[in-house]
Amino acid sequence: MPRQVDQEARRQRIADAVCLLADEGGLEGVTLRDVAARADVSMGAVQRCFRTKEEMLVFALGQVGARVLGRARARLAGSPAQSARSALGHAVTELSLLRREQHGEARVWLAFVAQAAVSPRLAGVLREDYEALQELVTGLVTEAAEPPAADPRREARALLALADGLTAHVLVGHLTPQDALGILDDRLRALWGGADGAPGGG
Repeated sequence: MPRQVDQEARRQRIADAVCLLADEGGLEGVTLRDVAARADVSMGAVQRCFRTKEEMLVFALGQVGARVLGRARARLAGSPAQSARSALGHAVTELSLLRREQHGEARVWLAFVAQAAVSPRLAGVLREDYEALQELVTGLVTEAAEPPAADPRREARALLALADGLTAHVLVGHLTPQDALGILDDRLRALWGGADGAPGGG
């Protein structure tokens, strides 16, 4: 049993190294040797954990997606008394990775999105991540929209696409985080007929 625990901890350490490298320069030039050096393990240790670079990237992406979704769920659970509108706003803002301290994670997420365009396995993981996020947001839209959204699932898709787009625009400097939050607020207010009350990033 201790051997299995050590192996899982090592896989997580390697995934963390992948994310650090992706934050610094994207995924295109990342090699197993780079990852081993950053994780402070041997090349053999990396190869025992992952047979191929792609397998390593798939695992790392799964960790990133679980972290983002887990944080959004934790924020909702941490404020059980909030209104459905506030819950939706907070969740979408969290998923947009707009806060300055989230920019590193945003760079990693977009690096994986770019790599997934040429990797069917990574694309499959991303689709699963987006489905989980869409399920969360669909439930919140169903509760928050007033009048009720004709198609909550379609609205959730639009909000997730907007969140991803705003992430990219903020990272390249086309929008400030404040600009992006304003756009999100406008979209959310449209769900309840333009009424005030859409939350900011807080």
